[in-house]
Amino acid sequence: MAEIKLSDHFNIAKLLKFTAPTMIMMMFYSTYMLVDGLFISNCVGSTGYAAVNIVGNYILLFPSIGTMLGSGGAALISKTLGEKNSELASKQFSMVIWFSVVAGLLLTVLGLLTVGEVARLQGAEGELLKDCLEYGNIVVLIVVFYIVQSEFQYFFTMVEKEMLGFVSAVISGVINISLDALFILVFKWGLRGAALASFLGVLFGAIFPIVYFIRHKELPVRIKKPSLDIRTLLKVCANGSSEMVTNISVALVGMLFNFQLMRYVGENGVAAYGVIQAVTTVFLAVFQGYSAGIIPVVGYHFGAGNRDELTSLLKKSIVLLAVINVLLFGITEACAEIFAGIFVGYDKELLDMSVRGLRIYCSVFLLTSFNVFGSAFFTALNDGLNSAIISFARTIVFLVAGVLLLPLIWGLDGIWISTSVAELLALIVTISIGFINRKVWKTKDF
Repeated sequence: MAEIKLSDHFNIAKLLKFTAPTMIMMMFYSTYMLVDGLFISNCVGSTGYAAVNIVGNYILLFPSIGTMLGSGGAALISKTLGEKNSELASKQFSMVIWFSVVAGLLLTVLGLLTVGEVARLQGAEGELLKDCLEYGNIVVLIVVFYIVQSEFQYFFTMVEKEMLGFVSAVISGVINISLDALFILVFKWGLRGAALASFLGVLFGAIFPIVYFIRHKELPVRIKKPSLDIRTLLKVCANGSSEMVTNISVALVGMLFNFQLMRYVGENGVAAYGVIQAVTTVFLAVFQGYSAGIIPVVGYHFGAGNRDELTSLLKKSIVLLAVINVLLFGITEACAEIFAGIFVGYDKELLDMSVRGLRIYCSVFLLTSFNVFGSAFFTALNDGLNSAIISFARTIVFLVAGVLLLPLIWGLDGIWISTSVAELLALIVTISIGFINRKVWKTKDF
């Protein structure tokens, strides 16, 4: 079977085939906290599960720099490859990798110094705070490896090796799941075992791609000695800033959710939100994976000046995402009780709260993909400003306002519906920005 090249013309089938490995890869990467929470909830209890959710949202702040460098770097490097300048592309690629390692080490130190205080700010105290510290002081060591792993989600696709990224993600996930079972069920290490299992899974996901890129010199880009180019680095960061904003805001809003839930319903609310996050994060990774997978394709054709192909990619992506939206929404509505029962079936009150919350929250699947894709599309066009505006609007402005205001009207249900309301308002922003900037990719038949 012929390999798919960035320079190809993409129909819907080829788009799906090309991006599917990245979608599945993102889904596996999103399972680390999910698997930890699954084992902890059933083997340690709801307090331990709430601790995983509280710490997990904070830890998710740090890989956002990997998403920024990966998305912004892949867009710029793909554009450089489209311009047939592989030597410059390798220099850009190497700089991004080395910078991410240094940044990751610094952020690891920051995480170790602050994880306890952040847990307290979300309302953790007593036994819950103790569990947060036990889990957090180990899992924060993932940070540097998680950053490297996150950016290679984009770089494997950039060099047309998306299946290797998929294999790496699967192996990382299997390591995490297997070690969770061993450390928690067999060794009875509880929260420490869950954190250690995640650490070892992410470690593989970071080391494997670096070794692969060093050993395979036939790739269009190679890792070289570090050479700092401040202007290029700033361009990469600016271009990928929207993806970073999205990840940071998801983590910050997750912490805001926990704070609000502790106020309205207490520890059970945080545990119920953990269930909702576990399910929806995996499904939302489908949209993120599709968007990550298509960035190098759009970036390449933008660099090569293929405006007809850009228009085609835009139209086909909207159709494909609309179908996926409906499927994921239907699956979640139909299986909400099954999904929630896997995590908290041992507690009827918590189960009922989780099922209701999940059925309300999952309406987000009908909207989010268009905003995520819209932001990624502008990133691929090397238009970091409009990409950042979309991300900032959907994940900071509208969502924070919704989480704070809607519970005043509808109580707990207001918290669950706030994300969907924010995505609906953000979709208006996305469509408006797309219409205003349509001349960037416009062709006669658009």
